[in-house]
Amino acid sequence: MVPWAKWLFCRIFVEYLIPNVEMSFDSSKEIEKLVKSYSSGTTAIEVDFRALVRPAFENSGRLTHSIHPYTAKLLAQIPYFFLSSEIFSKRGDLILDPFCGSGTVLLESLIAGRNAMGADVNPLARIISRVKTTPLNKTNLGNSIERLYSRIPITAALPITLEEDYEYWFYPHILRQLARIFSGIKSTRNVYHRDFFLVCFSALLKKVSLADPRLSVPVRQRASHYPDGHPLREQAEIRLRRLKRINVFSEFWDIVENNKTRVEQLEEKIRGNVKVFDIAHDARLIGENNPRSKRRNVVDMIITSPPYSGAQKYTRATKLSLAWMSAIDNIHVSSVEDSCIGREHFRKSDYLTFPTTGISEADEFLLRTRKENELRAHISATYLIEMKDALTKACSLLKRGGYFVLVAGNNNVCGHEFMTVDFLAKTIESLGFSTILRVVDEIRSRGLMTKRNKTASLITREWVYVFEKS
Repeated sequence: MVPWAKWLFCRIFVEYLIPNVEMSFDSSKEIEKLVKSYSSGTTAIEVDFRALVRPAFENSGRLTHSIHPYTAKLLAQIPYFFLSSEIFSKRGDLILDPFCGSGTVLLESLIAGRNAMGADVNPLARIISRVKTTPLNKTNLGNSIERLYSRIPITAALPITLEEDYEYWFYPHILRQLARIFSGIKSTRNVYHRDFFLVCFSALLKKVSLADPRLSVPVRQRASHYPDGHPLREQAEIRLRRLKRINVFSEFWDIVENNKTRVEQLEEKIRGNVKVFDIAHDARLIGENNPRSKRRNVVDMIITSPPYSGAQKYTRATKLSLAWMSAIDNIHVSSVEDSCIGREHFRKSDYLTFPTTGISEADEFLLRTRKENELRAHISATYLIEMKDALTKACSLLKRGGYFVLVAGNNNVCGHEFMTVDFLAKTIESLGFSTILRVVDEIRSRGLMTKRNKTASLITREWVYVFEKS
């Protein structure tokens, strides 16, 4: 080969083949191998999803995945793995995630050339999902950023709808700057750009708040919590000193510019004419605002990671943002918590009688647990009953022969392991599904770093079940 031809070949390889290595990844052989291995033994198979898709999968922060931090995010490599094959779904198909959180499955579906649909009770999760999966024109967004910059007022009052004592969570000078930024965002006319700015603003809040960044649920950071000489005391002191002189505007514009780059790259990665059709406010009501999804048998595949019993902490983790958003969309943290599957707040009169779940093993476990803690038993029983409603709705939308990928973990109730995964699997099987694969992946945690007593614990293993609709 002549020198110029070698140079041309290398240039094409570097500029075209290497960047598109992700597009050539096909998990079909690995999926077939796992299914065959499971069918011969029917025991769960140990896997490492990060290793399975490396190096094709760039990283969990690629594109808009890292546009906003979110508690207990689904590992993006899991949907990426199952969508990188045409065994369970094909390009152009419709993927449903009835518990979509901040949109991990929705985004991976679009990148894989699939349409998507989701639901989540948390308004912040829904707005993050919309922004995460909506390509924005570079020029138009840039112009909108310039207009927002010029529209921020010299002074602005705090929204009267704030439910929290925000002087507890923010230094006064930070609150004044936040109020000015928020006032400018509210006046943004383009709803897609306004949502983009709201997500950037929400990402800013905890960063400039007095909440401990090590914990997902807001707890005020205090250096005095640690003894002299402790490394965490020094870290806290440094951070709190920095907050006293921080320029909130500078932090906000940094977030805006970083997220602008992410959404601009999104359009290049989405394959084909695919989109997110709907993000409903409740998994039990999917399709209420979308005529297409009111019909049965319209979804080609379901991939989801549902909340676990006691999932109210997901809402509490976002309460700083939800309180500000209430000034725009009439959102109240308490009403969001009351709508959660897995909520914890019940009146004494609610759990005087025990609600049976219809799953004999679960009822036996919870009746024993009820002797130790009536409330915890009621929380877990209500969770399974409401999950059955949500799963029934989702499964009714799935086509016959379609596949359901369930990602979940067990947690503890009163010091005893609550077999959440098995109970949810039994519910799905009772709806006319057969289990064709079970794998388990070791994980660090689901991200809920809170001080817990014996009633709950961090999830340390991620179970993945694949069901086929008979």
